[in-house]
Amino acid sequence: MMDRLAQQFAFLNEADRLKSVLRATTLCDGSRQENSGEHSWHLALYAMVLADQAAPGVDIARVVRMLILHDLVEIDTGDVPIHSANGTAHASEAQMAAEAAAADRIFGLLPPDQAQDFRALWEEFEAAETPDAIFAKSLDRVQPVMQNIACGGGTWATYNVTAEQLQSRVGHKVARGAPALWDWVRTRAASFFETI
Repeated sequence: MMDRLAQQFAFLNEADRLKSVLRATTLCDGSRQENSGEHSWHLALYAMVLADQAAPGVDIARVVRMLILHDLVEIDTGDVPIHSANGTAHASEAQMAAEAAAADRIFGLLPPDQAQDFRALWEEFEAAETPDAIFAKSLDRVQPVMQNIACGGGTWATYNVTAEQLQSRVGHKVARGAPALWDWVRTRAASFFETI
């Protein structure tokens, strides 16, 4: 039991480092950059509040677990904004390999049973093939959009994001898991772009 607790607390202490990883997205009031720990918490709240937007059969408790875990790899890799490098950096082969190595290290701090469970949830989120993961990914994509809308366009100007890029990089994934949510958000984002 003592070894198990030592492993669990080692993981929890390491997870605290996520609070120091800054994201490109600012808080809704634009006062400062959001950190990845705040982002993960906010997404868990998004899942609870927007559960009625999920497809039938989606397990919101599993979605919350995925969202709490999904960015822990950023402790090692940092946050890579979806619009950086004209949209090519976020899902690059090098980034995916770095995140997999980070997952090995970070989840490997846990006792084997928890390490396997958490890693499986992280991989499910990344693959975005199950109903739970599709909805979780939708929320992960929509939250920064809402942050940008709240603070007058936020990082869209920084990254020269076009309406077409927002639709292809974000809208498609949000609509896949929460079509009505994307319809609502898209109309609010439209004023920041010529066409959307």
